[in-house]
Amino acid sequence: MKVEVQIVNAFVYNNMGGNPAGVVLDADRFTNDEKLKIASKVGVSETAFVSKSGNADFKLDFFTPNRQIAHCGHATIATFSYLAQLGRVPHKNSSKETIDGRREILITGDLAFMEQRAAQYLEPNQLREKILKSLQLQKNELIEDKPIVVANTGNSFLMIPVRSREILKNLQPDMKLIHEVSDALDLIGFYPFTVETFDPKSDASTRMFGPRYAITEEAGTGMAAGPLACYLYDFMGIKKSQMLIEQGWLMTPPSASQIIVDLEIANEKIQKLMAGGKGIVSEKKLIEI
Repeated sequence: MKVEVQIVNAFVYNNMGGNPAGVVLDADRFTNDEKLKIASKVGVSETAFVSKSGNADFKLDFFTPNRQIAHCGHATIATFSYLAQLGRVPHKNSSKETIDGRREILITGDLAFMEQRAAQYLEPNQLREKILKSLQLQKNELIEDKPIVVANTGNSFLMIPVRSREILKNLQPDMKLIHEVSDALDLIGFYPFTVETFDPKSDASTRMFGPRYAITEEAGTGMAAGPLACYLYDFMGIKKSQMLIEQGWLMTPPSASQIIVDLEIANEKIQKLMAGGKGIVSEKKLIEI
């Protein structure tokens, strides 16, 4: 069986860089086993499979090279940007169905935004030393008095606040230890960040390590940028309704990404958020399974 896969770079910065996702349209004919085989051959961190939905505009199933996941931010943005470019999204207010329920999607010109819940937090104090060791981090390299937390707006990521861009650059991830911590906390991955940024308009610069899902490092992670924006609001005192999160600048080779997060706030509490950016088709692949 031959399958056409579009590679769409999501969260591009000045129309460059971004995080590539696979997009497979009209995927109703595939079983989950077939979707996993396709995703494993695509060669990117996540692939979205688009099918018909009974309660949303589209049903999206997300697969990494080794398993299915409930949500994927950059693959959602890649998919809806591509669908909008094809003229297949009739209204600016759209929606997706996933294995974790229905979520709202907003299309604004070339940008697509996805709904996430307000973040829930957990402080994994019992694993703090192992977390630091997994990145070769010293305690004095963390932002003083700011906690390491698991933050979840649909998927769980570990927020690790470091003092500078140089510290973020020099992290030495031990993928085995990160995998062990991720198993223990049911994480997609680690999301270390600093508020010292490359672009002065950005609010944080980040990296993402997800070896549990066969992701060594990722250029743009919408499902992590959402909870990070919540963290910046709730723990860092950055009381803004829109955050700009930059990612991928420190990868080898670099692939600069920008994720826009709009927070819906009432009585100084986050109610929900929309995270998004722009997607550009970079290539077409023909996968055989």
